[in-house]
Amino acid sequence: MAKLNVLFFTTGRGADQSTKGQDIKGSTRLGAIVDSSSRIGKEEMVAMEVAKEHFYGFGMQTFLHINESQKDTIRAALAAKDLINIQQVQVIIGPQKWEEVSLVAEIAKETLVPILSFADTAPEWASERWPSLVQASPNKHAQMKAIAAIVQSWNWHQVTVIYEDTDSLASGVIPHLHDALREVNSEVSQFVSLSPFASSDSLSKELENIKSKQCRVFVVHLSFELAVRLFESAKKLEMMKKDYVWITTDPITSLIHSINASVISSMQGILGVRSYFPRMGQQFENFNKRFRTSFSRKYPLEEKNEPGIYAVQAYDAMWTITQALNKSEGKKESKELLEKILDADFHGLSGKVIFKNQIVAPAEIFEIVNVIGMSYNELGYWSNGLGFSETIHENAIYNSSMIDLGQVLWPGWPRYTPRGWSATTSAKPLRIGVPSSSGYKEYVKVAYNDRLGTNVSGFTIEVFKATIASLPFSLPYEFHDFSGSYDELVEQIHLKKFDAVAGDVEIVSSRYQYAEFTSPYTETGLVLIVPVRQKLHSNLSRMSGVVWLFVALIIIQTYTANLTSMLTVQRLEPTIPTVEALINSNAMVGYCTGSYMERYLVEVLGFKSQNMKHYRSAESYAEGFKNKEISAAFLGTPYAKLFLARYCNSFIQIGQTYKIGGFGFAFPRGSPLLASINEALLNISENGTLQKLETTWITPETCPEKQSESSSLGPNVFRVLFFITGGTTTIALVISICRTNLLRHRNIWRIISAIMKRWYSIRRQFARRVHNAAIPRNALPEAQDPEGQI
Repeated sequence: MAKLNVLFFTTGRGADQSTKGQDIKGSTRLGAIVDSSSRIGKEEMVAMEVAKEHFYGFGMQTFLHINESQKDTIRAALAAKDLINIQQVQVIIGPQKWEEVSLVAEIAKETLVPILSFADTAPEWASERWPSLVQASPNKHAQMKAIAAIVQSWNWHQVTVIYEDTDSLASGVIPHLHDALREVNSEVSQFVSLSPFASSDSLSKELENIKSKQCRVFVVHLSFELAVRLFESAKKLEMMKKDYVWITTDPITSLIHSINASVISSMQGILGVRSYFPRMGQQFENFNKRFRTSFSRKYPLEEKNEPGIYAVQAYDAMWTITQALNKSEGKKESKELLEKILDADFHGLSGKVIFKNQIVAPAEIFEIVNVIGMSYNELGYWSNGLGFSETIHENAIYNSSMIDLGQVLWPGWPRYTPRGWSATTSAKPLRIGVPSSSGYKEYVKVAYNDRLGTNVSGFTIEVFKATIASLPFSLPYEFHDFSGSYDELVEQIHLKKFDAVAGDVEIVSSRYQYAEFTSPYTETGLVLIVPVRQKLHSNLSRMSGVVWLFVALIIIQTYTANLTSMLTVQRLEPTIPTVEALINSNAMVGYCTGSYMERYLVEVLGFKSQNMKHYRSAESYAEGFKNKEISAAFLGTPYAKLFLARYCNSFIQIGQTYKIGGFGFAFPRGSPLLASINEALLNISENGTLQKLETTWITPETCPEKQSESSSLGPNVFRVLFFITGGTTTIALVISICRTNLLRHRNIWRIISAIMKRWYSIRRQFARRVHNAAIPRNALPEAQDPEGQI
């Protein structure tokens, strides 16, 4: 601590009449405005008395005049008038509320009496309007970043903010919380303003309304007294059980050390952020001992006597004024005293305090505490610009998440971290908007039936149903058709008409101003489709045709023609070779649904808007090509699949695929459902459900005229030919062999027959000669010839 000349302070309620208006040589007159009925006011008063005792005996007499505000703004203003005009104090310490501070500063505007404010913070314009106003408490703007860091640590995307309808918005704390949450991709789903005089019934009604909503993460920025009543009502409504998250700010958490047993039972599981000050060192030990003794003696009914940040602030304010008065060398002019206070640089109990430009800049460190049982656990710290750590020293290890700080016991003490929202807050199902004007019925089709009502079907609808069915909780919903444009459909989420949107809705950046999207569940891309003239373009095909032409000399010409047709691969060639050629040709180009497509083609690819025409369906595209209205068309990859399958031999894709779009489901910005929906989409993709749905709903139609370009010549292609030629050859061989053998055998039989005949003829001649020799010729009858014939 800096070496100082120490002052002696005496206190008095309303001050002794003998000192009023007197300028006692070597004395200083200080004023304070407190609320002694509150714990904060009690700690401040005791801390200033401890400071007085600490300064006692150093030869300089100081009078401290303390006036009551009693939670009343007008009373605080009257107390300031009394201190300035009657008691003629040189500095005023306090008050705590911004409304009180602003009135007190206005009263001190002409006299330039320095006002050391203990309010949460001050507007940026306050220093210009009230030059004598000094912010003497840590700025709460950095604390809002600490709150946002906690929300980010547990991946909560929506927060309900409950604040007191007094000075929070005017001082800028709530807007800073809103901005800090947006920086970590979280949003405030609801602002709930509570009156400081709210009855138990009105608190219950507000809590019932909050309970009916999905959000289960609550940031509470209230005065301590109002917060106690809020948590008592929340406990009765069973909102202090599992799945709820309560985060409290400084006005509550900085007094958590003072909570008695009857109150703390209704605050179990609360996570709190409070300003840090080092509770160590000889200086603090001396202060702590003196404070506890004095506090117990002055307020014996209080259960806890531990000092908090408000006591330390009051003690440090006394030291700061002491240093400023010491530098002024006894001069009592308010303007000079103010300048000395603004130039003060003091290491007090709360850390390094530097007053520059009327703003105190202490070390922006906050402590994270968790209410458990009859007390609380100190989990760790958050430092602005560094993150979370378990300790505060130069070798501390910092992390961006507080998960590593230790186990948090949440309300209801669940073993898991609350997800921060509830899907079954009411019986009312989610309203899911679907486009009724889609030109691709395979993706989304809305049909109307007098008996059954509206029926919604298609690939995207079935994917949505499967995704919701795979969630680990029940989520009722109902489809509602919408006839406007796709941009207007997504905007309905922002207008609170729909809770989500399903269908063939492209994911584009311009729509993020209205909603957020899931991960794409179809291919992302934009492709160019152009007409095709068919031509034999394969050398292998030509060669095959020539070779088999010779085969035609052997087999019938009809079979050869069919075989050549079967073996010939046809390649489709585009009428326009490249996108650049299309742009240079100044031809008309069609594009699919969505105004974003027109902007992309004009601003990114360089097409002229007058050369572009919009189409909604595959049939309208084909008609446009047929009527020569367009020469090419840009389609999203999912649409292109269906179009090319339907018109397989007439069109072809050329050029690269531009990585934009893709279908996704739209939800409100910061929706707590988004993370679970994305996880469910991954599940149905990994377990094959998404592939089955795609096969069922958008399997490309068969194209019998289109041959596969990957066909190749092989033995199977020639199987019939092999059978015919093989069979023919075999039959010819058999016939040839049989015919040769047959001829050979016929010749043999002819020789044998001739021999037999010759032998028989010779034998007959020989027999006849023998017979004639044995019988005389004159014995024979005259009519019989030599051969024996008549």
